[in-house]
Amino acid sequence: MKKNKCILVVGLGSIGSRHARLLAARDDLDVAWCEVHEDVVELARQTIGEPARLFRSFEEALASGPDYVLIATPQNLHCAQTVAALEAGIPVLCEKPLSDNLADAERMVAAVHATRGICTVGFQSHFSRGHMRLREVVASGTLGPIRHYHSRVGTYITLVNSKSRHQSRCEGALIQDYSHQPDLAHWILGQMPETVFAQGLTAEAMPLRATPNLLMVQFGYATNLLGSLHLNYLQMPQRHHYELVGEEGWVFFDADTGEMRLGDRESRLIATESYPLEADGIYIREHDAFLAAAAGERAPESSVDDALLAVKVADATMASWSSGKMVALDGAVSLA
Repeated sequence: MKKNKCILVVGLGSIGSRHARLLAARDDLDVAWCEVHEDVVELARQTIGEPARLFRSFEEALASGPDYVLIATPQNLHCAQTVAALEAGIPVLCEKPLSDNLADAERMVAAVHATRGICTVGFQSHFSRGHMRLREVVASGTLGPIRHYHSRVGTYITLVNSKSRHQSRCEGALIQDYSHQPDLAHWILGQMPETVFAQGLTAEAMPLRATPNLLMVQFGYATNLLGSLHLNYLQMPQRHHYELVGEEGWVFFDADTGEMRLGDRESRLIATESYPLEADGIYIREHDAFLAAAAGERAPESSVDDALLAVKVADATMASWSSGKMVALDGAVSLA
């Protein structure tokens, strides 16, 4: 009888427990957990059932020899845990962002290259049919040259659902939690910004707070293109949408409702498409892609090299917010 391979899920917070639940539904894997907080373990037991094995320390869990490791711990732990798993020869799926700081993110990239290991980063939106369609529309050229890219996420529910409440302690948690946004801008446009200018504020009266609660970010590109990003921990219900404006047309995607509208300048017509939210589906496809990458059947969908770009944007965003100046991505040097 063929023995299942074991995947170790490290951290059972909001995202980690979702990963554990969906992986437990597969018939080709045994799922072990590593979690230090007893109340978190008990909640996971109520919603998922019993794990194949339960570990209270990462070192003990890694020494057990899992076939795969999924890192879903707080961002400041990503580097040490990912590097340790890679050095043990174990493929890693690490939740985004790579790390809460650029130095550790670069160390993770170096570890992947040094070990020639597999590490894919949890940018699940790459598996969203709506986001894939956005990328396809841009690549098709039907909009003409893209002149403006805008994304917006307003999500107080993230603070409500956070088990660790790390957002109240970690300055810049907003851009780290939503590192999906700079990653998607690069993934959809195929370009990295050259400059970043950020303004933000902290809403002191909110019951759950972060510093900042709101960020407005402008991206400058080498090409004739402007980008903007709006993030907030204020809106509930959530708001999550994208708009791209080209010389020949435009596209608007509401990621909450799944509605996509495509405007054509010449005909003045608007076409409508629908890509309903697949809360679990994007993770299931991510797991399939990760296991395929670990088996050598494909490249990681989100490589550490690509994920490093999102950390660099986050680093420059916080440098700009702190200084009040425009910041260059190349070394995050303040511009006059």
